[in-house]
Amino acid sequence: MATKLQRRTASLRKLHLLQTLNKPKSVKRSCSIINVLLHFYKLKVKLEEIQREYQNLLKNMRIPQEVKVEKINGEQFVLKVACNKGGDKLVSILEVFDELGLNVVQARVSCRHFFSMEAIIGVGQDQKTSDMKDITDAVLKAIDEKQSGEQEMLVT
Repeated sequence: MATKLQRRTASLRKLHLLQTLNKPKSVKRSCSIINVLLHFYKLKVKLEEIQREYQNLLKNMRIPQEVKVEKINGEQFVLKVACNKGGDKLVSILEVFDELGLNVVQARVSCRHFFSMEAIIGVGQDQKTSDMKDITDAVLKAIDEKQSGEQEMLVT
């Protein structure tokens, strides 16, 4: 007898909770459940729409390309790169380091929303340059070549 009363009380509490969630015009249990399910479905559709808008915003977002080179000590530099993602930018930058005779001591690369790289580069034995301006120009040139190549591929 007590369990029957407890179940009825719990059922009434749940019904009251459903009624407070959706403020139905009808007190029927089935109408309340349907209204709550409809409310959850509408929330799910709104969430999916917001996620689509966010993805479109990220696609259309243009990051200004930025290359900074700072000298740590006589033979090491810190390179910071930020630009739009896509293509083989990392490979191009590493090829530039190889051409200039620079060695990567430590690097951190991210391509989540845009391409970013922070690296410590050391001057190798067969160095061709240790000028910050030359390094900056070479990295910018490598990034620009990849971006122009991607745009040509998209056009054709």
